[in-house]
Amino acid sequence: MPKVSVIIPAYNAMTYLPETVGSVLRQSFTDFEVLIIDDGSSDTIQQWASQVQDLRVRLISQENQGASAARNTGIAHAQGEYLAFLDADDLWEATKLEKQVLCLDNYPAAGLVYTWTVLIDPTGKPTGRVFASKAEGDVWNQLIEHNIIECGSSPMIRRDCFETVGLFDCNLLAVEDWEMWVRIASRYPFAVLQEPLTYYRQLSTSLSKNWQLMAQCFPLFIEKVFYSAPSERLYLKNRSYYQANLCLAWKCLQSTDRDYKQAVQFWQQAIIYYPQKRYSLEYLRLSLAIALMRCLGSDNYNQVMEIIYVLRRRVLGRLAVTPI
Repeated sequence: MPKVSVIIPAYNAMTYLPETVGSVLRQSFTDFEVLIIDDGSSDTIQQWASQVQDLRVRLISQENQGASAARNTGIAHAQGEYLAFLDADDLWEATKLEKQVLCLDNYPAAGLVYTWTVLIDPTGKPTGRVFASKAEGDVWNQLIEHNIIECGSSPMIRRDCFETVGLFDCNLLAVEDWEMWVRIASRYPFAVLQEPLTYYRQLSTSLSKNWQLMAQCFPLFIEKVFYSAPSERLYLKNRSYYQANLCLAWKCLQSTDRDYKQAVQFWQQAIIYYPQKRYSLEYLRLSLAIALMRCLGSDNYNQVMEIIYVLRRRVLGRLAVTPI
């Protein structure tokens, strides 16, 4: 039986799936299986999978049910002691599995270990942004305010965790991975590898860019979490809504139509929930971005942001390692 089960949900993902699977097959740690869950695709995934000669790779097909159901199918078929999820357009550094397995082996109390994440563009080029949280141990309070993991392709989880907290919530069409991490954090300590071992591809078609869908799912997520939360943690609920509205405002600015008017509504709502944050760096940064969009217009705003991204790539060049 393999030590690790790698679960890759795939829906019409052939643009990047071969590269994604390749980054798994080049791992320095080799005791794993790869379960590709074809979630009702209409592309050439069946033909491609039949030509993959590595016996560790297996394709499991189902009718289209969404990412949560695909992950749950992977969990049901997984044989590994540890489970690692990988979106079909993301990539891993070659030592990711090896270092995560070593971490969980040496820290038996931990239920989940995550890594730092480099954001890449559709061509695989680093954008200059790196998700680099240092939070570990009891992270519930931090996690409910902000998704410290950021990318669903980052964590490795003990199989036992799912037997304890259950499967992914199929009623959540977005932030379902975040909700799962919160459930796990309520029962297990987290560990973090402070290295950029995951590459998160930024695509305009990604569900994470759909602010309308996110706006529907955030309240469902927050209300579900706090329905069963201990009374001493209920004070964090308004902070969660603050962060959710802050996130939605950014997504409006980053959307195809650059809807700064909608961003303003979320921006205003955020501070209603948590007025103490009015002069925080994160809130002032969003305020500046909205002001720039309003004054410069969409095209000029994009040019300014591109200059900022170029400068950021240079500053963070030592972290933004070119992915395999």
